[in-house]
Amino acid sequence: MPMKIAIAQIAPKLGDVEANLDLHLDVLEKAKRQKAGLVVFPELSLTGYTLKDLVEEVALDPAADPRFRRLAARTKGISAVVGFVQESPSERGLFYNAAAFISGGRIVHVHRKVFLPTGGMFEEAKFFAQGRDFRAFDAPFGRAGLLVCRDFLQLGSSYAHYAAGAEVIICISAAPGRGVGGGDAFETGRMWELMGEAVSFFSTAYVVYANRAGSEDGVTFAGGSFVFAPGGRLVVRASSVDPDLVFCSVDPAAVARARRTWLFKRDEKPEAVWRSLERIVRASED
Repeated sequence: MPMKIAIAQIAPKLGDVEANLDLHLDVLEKAKRQKAGLVVFPELSLTGYTLKDLVEEVALDPAADPRFRRLAARTKGISAVVGFVQESPSERGLFYNAAAFISGGRIVHVHRKVFLPTGGMFEEAKFFAQGRDFRAFDAPFGRAGLLVCRDFLQLGSSYAHYAAGAEVIICISAAPGRGVGGGDAFETGRMWELMGEAVSFFSTAYVVYANRAGSEDGVTFAGGSFVFAPGGRLVVRASSVDPDLVFCSVDPAAVARARRTWLFKRDEKPEAVWRSLERIVRASED
């Protein structure tokens, strides 16, 4: 059955978890009134992006933090993907740039960002530990996979979700905008759309990309969130730069139709990929 989803292209307040939580709750109520089944927020939506030394101060344990419980309580009848800084009790002192899928009042899945950009304006590896893997999970609307920003630009990340049966690949992002030659959007926005189009075509899955808006510590974020349907068809695109809340329909039957038309999934051989990667990794360790 088709489901309406919302992309919340918000501009979080840097370091102000309480204010950002209120913003999340407000958006969830708006999405419920529009009968959406899923709301996707951007990377680090509960904290802001350029945290640096604020990372430890805003870190949350989603299993125990009362603010996370407030958020989860509002997901009865709806699902949400949010970005936050995770610190778990078993790994005190380690902090992760993470995404949580919350549904029906409980945390269904947490993904920790694997590829941390560090260079130029990016300093993530100075403050965050790296995630270790990509795991698809069962969501109310089907099999899904989460990615955080730079994860999406590594081909193997989306492939891992595809091989695990994901029908919807969701990327949350805090990508800055650079270059002004792209019409009403930043030039860098084309890079993300190009990947979204290619992944949705060859994985025959939906690709949902939620970027943030606004400016922070001298960085302007590019907005331009989007959804591509299986087969590489652009379904919706949010505005560039400014906050936005856009809706579209996701239909699991479209995934089945695409996989009957384009037989990439039927003919897939993850065991051949695995053997090749194992040989490459072992050779690099010799």
